Amino acid sequence: MRARLGRPDLARWAHLADVPVAESDSPLRVAWLGVSTIHVADGRSALLTDGFFTRPSLLKVGLGSFAPDPARIDEALLLADIDRLDAVLPVHTHYDHVMDSATVAMRTGAVVVGGSSAAQVARGHGVPESRIVAATPGEPLRLGAFEVTLVEGSHCPPDRYPGRIEAPVPRRAGVRAYRCGEAWSTLVRHLPSGRRMLIQGSAGCVPGALEGHRAEVAYLGVGQLGIQDEAYTQTYWDETVGRVGAKRVVVVHHDDFFSPLTAPMRALPYAGDDLGVDDGAPRSLRRARRRTPLVPHAVAAQRPLGLIPGPDPWT
Repeated sequence: MRARLGRPDLARWAHLADVPVAESDSPLRVAWLGVSTIHVADGRSALLTDGFFTRPSLLKVGLGSFAPDPARIDEALLLADIDRLDAVLPVHTHYDHVMDSATVAMRTGAVVVGGSSAAQVARGHGVPESRIVAATPGEPLRLGAFEVTLVEGSHCPPDRYPGRIEAPVPRRAGVRAYRCGEAWSTLVRHLPSGRRMLIQGSAGCVPGALEGHRAEVAYLGVGQLGIQDEAYTQTYWDETVGRVGAKRVVVVHHDDFFSPLTAPMRALPYAGDDLGVDDGAPRSLRRARRRTPLVPHAVAAQRPLGLIPGPDPWT
């Protein structure tokens, strides 16, 4: 029996970390920046989901209240070469997704896009109403060179802080202030190239919600997926990767988000999840997978379709 404080060895996933690296002049680049923070840019427009960079320690989270750390946020933006964004899109409003979204938006000139809960966090953190965009589920939004559609999703069980946020959240707050709010399946279409991607920030889904939508790449959150049963995992795969017909799957939300982004990447202890490795793939996807998931390098800009035979559609 594994020690509950032991951790999956991410080094065993090294052979999966082969998403092609984007050159500086690549027309479309995607970078994973921990948890479900994903940067998509084409040189003139850029989007960011979540923007969670403070990553407070477990001790700070457990002691009560915490606040966005401007120094860590600036460091992460510098490392990722982000100086301007068209939009920041929280995938839901737990603290490990939304707590830095407003600060990142104000530093990069972005709007905050999401549901009513994300709007309440943005207001409480000082974002003016003119830079808060309320999304209508299923309705495309034009954001720079991208079209984004937020489709109703759900959080992976257990959701320890369910419900919507009904009042502005102050910058210094406790974990309970960040209720889940609206959880989204985020569909991004790059208008110049027509390329499409799905960002599934939490390992939950609404059956049938993605019907009729397509994406070549799925960035698939696997946090807490390792403690679900086989039927749940299969349904999650079918209702995300299967529904959109993704050719590539890139695993995200598998990291220990209590450590800084600049620290060596590691997994959460088995007490919180069990990612595991089985037959060359994360254990949580071993039965469901029909294509081998890839594990991205943190911060590095990549071309996730570069391994598909034929011309790389992301260049």
